[in-house]
Amino acid sequence: MSELNTTDRRLIAALRDNSRASITELAHIAGVSRTTVKTRIDALVSDGRIRKFTIETDADQQDQVRAITTIELQGSMSRTVIRTLRAIPEVSSIHSTNGAWDLVVEVRAETLPQFDRILREIREVKGVLNSETSLLLSSVME
Repeated sequence: MSELNTTDRRLIAALRDNSRASITELAHIAGVSRTTVKTRIDALVSDGRIRKFTIETDADQQDQVRAITTIELQGSMSRTVIRTLRAIPEVSSIHSTNGAWDLVVEVRAETLPQFDRILREIREVKGVLNSETSLLLSSVME
């Protein structure tokens, strides 16, 4: 995988802000031609640097229970646990980490009873030794 250049970083930042930005808009933001934008985005996708284009809806921010769950794993169970967690639709991200916890998992649910069910499901995954969950109350920076 090659290093990102300034144009690539500008394009990725612009797409993070608006994944539906047109090639023309992106060219203006990055200060390059439309052809360059198309070529660079195609290369970023091909290289796996951009894995998907997505949207964020008001449901992603409003009236949703969001939490961060830190998980301690049983020794050699990380791949199995990650595979199981990925199958839970309400798990929006999984990150490996160092320190006392092995994984950091973001969970999104529509209601507290649904969140409770998901949390119980996560705690019952074979290979999960311990977990700690913090509800996200408000965002102070996006």
